[in-house]
Amino acid sequence: MTGLRVIALNRRVTYLAIISVVIFTLLVGVEYRDEMELAAIPNQPVTAPKGKISIIINTSARILELQSDGKLYKKYRIAVGKGGTPTPIGEWVIAWKSYRDGVFGTRYLALDVPWGGYGIHGTNQPWSIGHFASHGCIRLRNKDIEELFEWVPVGTPVRIEGPQYRMGRVLKQHSMGADVVQLQNKLRQLGYLEGRADGFFNPDTEQAVKRFQYDHGLKVTGVVDSKTLNLLGF
Repeated sequence: MTGLRVIALNRRVTYLAIISVVIFTLLVGVEYRDEMELAAIPNQPVTAPKGKISIIINTSARILELQSDGKLYKKYRIAVGKGGTPTPIGEWVIAWKSYRDGVFGTRYLALDVPWGGYGIHGTNQPWSIGHFASHGCIRLRNKDIEELFEWVPVGTPVRIEGPQYRMGRVLKQHSMGADVVQLQNKLRQLGYLEGRADGFFNPDTEQAVKRFQYDHGLKVTGVVDSKTLNLLGF
């Protein structure tokens, strides 16, 4: 009887081992297909653009557009920030580049966002591409970020577009955040501010606010309170 029990136990162990191997193989296969097929956009260029490079990221569509001399050159599907950790809307530049390994995939393009460490990078979770899945960074397939890494130089402008955030707090010089980006964009639209919307309430932003307040009969403080927000349309 003992021998029969040992044989039965060995068969069970062998069966479980086979099942484990099959499941692992299936998971690896799914990941491989995701890496090769998910997010791939067909019929696009495979050689480097020759014009001046810029990047536009649409968080709602989860699409990164590579521009050459202001014209669309190539599109990539991406993953962006979840609801609680949104991707920072605004106008940034590529601050530095590095090789990586692990959760950030194989390459990393850092953005000069002043209130956090955000970047465009690869991923070890290719199935997340096309979703709101990150902590604010922009994810691409490793194959795609490796291509961009070679094409995109440090200093490349990156414009991130997306839905507006709720404006509630008082904004003043040295404030930082997505709400400052929205303020700057609005002031630019109204002709009060030049330069990029970088999310940092600098002296130029303060002067633009003062001019807006003066033109609209508000107390000229350079501080964006509820009255100023209301008149700005927020």
